[in-house]
Amino acid sequence: MDDRTPQPDKRSSPWRQPVMWLVIGLPVAVVAAGIWMIVIASGDGGVDSVPEEVRRTAQIQTTDLGPDEIARAERLSAIVRRDPEAGIVEVLPVSGRFDRGAPLQLDLVHPSRENLDVQLLLQPTELGWQAAATPEGDHDWNIRLAPVADDGQPRWRLQGRMPRDQLAAHLRPRLQAQ
Repeated sequence: MDDRTPQPDKRSSPWRQPVMWLVIGLPVAVVAAGIWMIVIASGDGGVDSVPEEVRRTAQIQTTDLGPDEIARAERLSAIVRRDPEAGIVEVLPVSGRFDRGAPLQLDLVHPSRENLDVQLLLQPTELGWQAAATPEGDHDWNIRLAPVADDGQPRWRLQGRMPRDQLAAHLRPRLQAQ
């Protein structure tokens, strides 16, 4: 018997070759990932909004930090607490001298969607201030607390952040002592 007899052609299909899957699969995966990144980037999430008036001079953005400086000088701080079961939002003073007879304005600012912002007028109570409200806990809140101002400019301002599903947050001046 001669070993030189022709053998049947044992070439396999190109789709059974792992290299072919890499040659076609990687570019398809890169294109799909690029399209997905464009969809995510074009959405309205991920941008912290700032509810304060911001002025732009050339390439510099400026805002009034006077209320933050006053809050730092007076060493003001407070705790804001939401109680979904009782349907209230409460502010408790921690340090500094607050005018305990005056109402306060509490702004709960959604990090990216202005239409979800909540503004509350807190009335004085025995322990602090409170208002009837049940803000959602399914996202973070940027919080700003200030006295009610007739001219639109508060005398002092405290700020903080309440993470998702958290029931309380510490509010302090944006400017910290050096």
